[in-house]
Amino acid sequence: MYAILDIETTGGQYNEEGITEIAIYKFDGHEIVDQFISLVNPEKPIQPFVVKLTGINNAMLRSAPKFYEVAKRIIEITEGCIIVAHNAQFDYRVLRTEFRNLGYNFEKQTLCTVELSQKLLPEQKSHSLGKLVRALGIPMSDRHRATGDAMATVQLFKLLLAKDTEKEILTSLIKTEQKKGISPKLLDLVDGIPSVTGLYYIYNEKGDIIYLGKSKNIKKRVNQHFTSVARKSKKIQREAFSVQYEETGSELIALLKECQEIKVNKPVYNRALKKTVFPWSLYAEKDSHGYLCLKIQKTDNRKKEVVSFPGIVEARTALFAIVEKYNLCQKINEISSSEKEHCFPYELSNCNGACLGHETPETYNQRVLEFINNNSFHNQSMIIIDRGRAVDERSAVLIENGVYKGYAFYNLNYQITNINILKNILTPMDNNKDVKKIIQDYLRKKKGLKIVRL
Repeated sequence: MYAILDIETTGGQYNEEGITEIAIYKFDGHEIVDQFISLVNPEKPIQPFVVKLTGINNAMLRSAPKFYEVAKRIIEITEGCIIVAHNAQFDYRVLRTEFRNLGYNFEKQTLCTVELSQKLLPEQKSHSLGKLVRALGIPMSDRHRATGDAMATVQLFKLLLAKDTEKEILTSLIKTEQKKGISPKLLDLVDGIPSVTGLYYIYNEKGDIIYLGKSKNIKKRVNQHFTSVARKSKKIQREAFSVQYEETGSELIALLKECQEIKVNKPVYNRALKKTVFPWSLYAEKDSHGYLCLKIQKTDNRKKEVVSFPGIVEARTALFAIVEKYNLCQKINEISSSEKEHCFPYELSNCNGACLGHETPETYNQRVLEFINNNSFHNQSMIIIDRGRAVDERSAVLIENGVYKGYAFYNLNYQITNINILKNILTPMDNNKDVKKIIQDYLRKKKGLKIVRL
């Protein structure tokens, strides 16, 4: 008995795809004896390119059943069946992941019609489903929808079964999940971990931390370690004895704690934390007329940079964006290629004429200082407010006189606007160049963060 199926997903990162539609036809080798077709609410947004490809959008799925609501029916219709799909490895992996998230081990033999067609129809130029069924004269409707693709796979499978008269290839291509997946011991370790933002610590039997990391979904991340076939992951799988976690809610705190924890614990399977190297930096200097100009230079640790960059291209791109956003002058910042006395943006009213002396240095420099204050915390004191571990909680990261002091969690009923109040509940942390870069990068990427400047 065969369960011939097709799954449409949200797209996205490996092992993080959600099912949006599933079609299963139970096939006894001669005819369809049962079927199950349903849209599925993946509880996550669909990637735009997938919407364009399948026509399934987020609005269509709001009232659709969630996976746990259709899981029992999937188990029933696939009972005693070999899973058959075109590129079965993908469909089977996604299905297993969804069941694993429910705490159920969905394990079946699989048969891939791509591999089967390559063996039985080697003369075909393409073994993609669309091109293959067209070449074989198999009618197809609703391409890239689960129903249409699954039904086309049924017809293709019928033809392939007829071609394989000795049944030798069919038997040899049936695959049983053995080494792939996750062992019962590791599955037990993953089961106790929630899908939250934070840090995870993997210990060996002696109680030593052999690996630690951070993730926005630590359950999925640990599961990836335990299912990966990479050399380092296999070593971790062999030695893993227990897993502990710490929820942070805030990704920034997770990044900062990971940085410090690796330096302190030096886990054997963590690479030594590389120093954050940003060879190019932006410096603010006054020109001969008193205007503050932003200059891209090689990073000099003896000077205080505003922001740093991993490459010259990133630095130039950022400087152009900064000049435009803060209405600064290209000529003063030495990025104008115009041979005229004024910069080109002046002709478009995007420069107030500092290049011609029409704007005073004092007025112009206020906007430069606004940029510097928003992007550098040299000698500044501020509290960065971010998500907490619960709905009624927030996190706070304290920087005092340009030095990272630590973090704290507080209830929404309290207002943390004073350094002395925050220090009473602060978890102190080390300050170094790595954490400085982490904070700067986070502030640059997360535009909506609340920052209390003191």
